Amino acid sequence: MKKRLVIVGLGLIGGSLAKALRGFEDYEIIGVDVSQPTLRYAMEQDIVDRAEADPVRALAEGDLVFLCLHPQGIVEFMTEHRNHFRPGSMVTDVCGVKGAILKGAGVLPDTVSFVGGHPMAGTEFSGIQHALANMFHGAHYILTPNNQSSPEHLALMDRLARYIGCADVVQTTAERHDAIIAYTSQMMHVIAVSVCDDPSLFDYQGFEGDSFRGCTRVAALDVPLWTQLFSMNAEALGRALEQLEENIRQYRQAIQSGDLEGLSEKLARSSARKRKMNRMEASSGAVGRDRWEGSRDGATTSES
Repeated sequence: MKKRLVIVGLGLIGGSLAKALRGFEDYEIIGVDVSQPTLRYAMEQDIVDRAEADPVRALAEGDLVFLCLHPQGIVEFMTEHRNHFRPGSMVTDVCGVKGAILKGAGVLPDTVSFVGGHPMAGTEFSGIQHALANMFHGAHYILTPNNQSSPEHLALMDRLARYIGCADVVQTTAERHDAIIAYTSQMMHVIAVSVCDDPSLFDYQGFEGDSFRGCTRVAALDVPLWTQLFSMNAEALGRALEQLEENIRQYRQAIQSGDLEGLSEKLARSSARKRKMNRMEASSGAVGRDRWEGSRDGATTSES
């Protein structure tokens, strides 16, 4: 009997997963979305085998279900459809926060296996029209299993991540994941939007260098998504921002006081740490997926 993989939410990440998973272990790919134009596009471009507007009908057939919605949407979907998932099926998500998602998954029945997931890839664009089959090449795939996760389904996710081109699969706790993402992604978005809050933004237009463009690239973000990502990871992000504020304060004091020796020492230390990080990244084989920042589906997150 043919296995069926259901992708709920055919945005950038959902569409890219559908493209990347073509041919994976002979699964039939069923795409679910509330947008009829999105479903038509998915069928016309051969992104999915079947398009389905009714999630209940799709979930009844799904052996493996990917939830590729906004974070709050994932929580609400699991609550609304907790009794519609096929017994024995596996459910996973692609969200850039994990603590809130795993808590929400507590409503699922014991007949369903849940594995929290976050493929760390994406772009600053949104929508299925920007989906890429190679989106996940060289990316990290983070899994946050708990007592709802069966060993066979963890093994399935490992095979799936390798199939779509991920460099590695990392298992960790939801708390550790959220601390990582608060620092490596969410804090970067706060920096970007904070720079764009400066009253001088438009006065200096036309004089931006690559460093400014790189720093602020993700500021043109999806507001509803990132409001959810920030608020649903408030504790970890708050800690990261407190440390950032202290680091910036120390630089400001060294600059304003004319402490050239202290400033030079701080710059040398930061520069050396970044070079060390570059060497570690190069030796690991996993690409630092800068382009995942700003993804509509969050990975983080994907998400960015």
